[in-house]
Amino acid sequence: MDLDGSKRVFQRLGPAAVTASSSGRDKDNKQQKVCFLWRDGRCDRFPCPYLHRELPPPPPHQSVGNGMGSSKRNSGFSRDDHYVGGGGMRRNSNFNNKWGRQQQQHSHGSNNRGVGKKTDKLCSYWAQGKCTHGDKCWYLHSWSTGSFSLLTQLEGHEKVVTGIALPSGSDKLYSCSKDATVRLWDCQSGQCAGAFNVGGEVGCMLSEGPWLFVGLTNLVKAWNTQTNSELSLDGPVGQVYALVVGSDFLFAGIQDGSILAWKFNVATNSFVPAASLSGHTSAVVTLVVGANRLYSGSMDKTIRVWSLESLQCLQTLTGHSDIVMSVLCWDQFLLSCSLDQTVKVWVATESGNLEVTYTHNEETGLLTLCGMHDLESKPVLLCSCNDNIIRVYDLPSFSERGKIYATQEVRSIQVGPGGLFFTGDGAGQVKVWSWTTESIATS
Repeated sequence: MDLDGSKRVFQRLGPAAVTASSSGRDKDNKQQKVCFLWRDGRCDRFPCPYLHRELPPPPPHQSVGNGMGSSKRNSGFSRDDHYVGGGGMRRNSNFNNKWGRQQQQHSHGSNNRGVGKKTDKLCSYWAQGKCTHGDKCWYLHSWSTGSFSLLTQLEGHEKVVTGIALPSGSDKLYSCSKDATVRLWDCQSGQCAGAFNVGGEVGCMLSEGPWLFVGLTNLVKAWNTQTNSELSLDGPVGQVYALVVGSDFLFAGIQDGSILAWKFNVATNSFVPAASLSGHTSAVVTLVVGANRLYSGSMDKTIRVWSLESLQCLQTLTGHSDIVMSVLCWDQFLLSCSLDQTVKVWVATESGNLEVTYTHNEETGLLTLCGMHDLESKPVLLCSCNDNIIRVYDLPSFSERGKIYATQEVRSIQVGPGGLFFTGDGAGQVKVWSWTTESIATS
């Protein structure tokens, strides 16, 4: 498992207008015009006379991350807001009418794997190494269908993995779990490089620059991975479920429905309590920052929009009918998922308020969202569902790209450099995945 630990990566999507380099063969054989069918995820022409790449090409050595530009950070805590995708959510985008438009069309980039099989359900006996049916088994003998490859599986946690992080400047992958431990994994060998007990269930993890934050019950712990210093941030009442950084604030979503904010003091190298944001009537389980706004999702079935300048609530979104499990920013849009079996896409109107512009339906509740780009720099959305499957979709069409299977629910997804990403599931397993140029056939 070869990672570049010095790159800070985010599990959010970058701008829609992502560039990718075109090969010399593309320039020789194709017109310098991008295929609009390819952009919509439904081009089936071979050879196609137009480019299946975006123009213009990017500068060399472009790293994978949110926005897919350079993700290097300085060693301080300060950050900019561009990480959620350029200018954040802009008003009245002409991109709105493309959401889900190819939902019933052929899914570009995927094929009908498992032809002849009775179901696309994972074979539980195969997962345990006990299936004797081989190719004749009616169930899948593969951890994925699509352009993904499982590189390695990291074993050690005894309960659900609740967070995965790659701190800046570190050559270690970090994972946390409800088994009250944080584990370090060597990015070269994939071996566990250490484990320490933090004294209670870990609800979430966040890395920002050299800092690693862990949400516990009634406490947030912070480690500086460069200086090995450790800090304890008091104030939470109950489990800390979500952490995010924005405008030099560290925000924590708490079990009692509050959102606590700390400000980093450079002079004292400490975190000073700054504010407590109240309004949610139940636990805050997801947070994201974008467009100078903080967005919080709660067990009270609502999303609240907060100003990062005044820390006041600007709007309450009530489109979901069950717990809002995950929110993320992509370009000018806010995406949210819920146990109500929907992914909702929100866009700002002329008044500045957010409204639903598209709803994607699943057959089961959703647990978490993660955005990244494939090897062609096309934006994709990973949706972890309650049936232990991660469904991968092209954006904005929501055409299916493939599925990733687990024996228990996947609670954590983290994007890494170079087409890598990581998943953590209810069985305590951390898996390392890579995008591939060819679809993986099941056998």
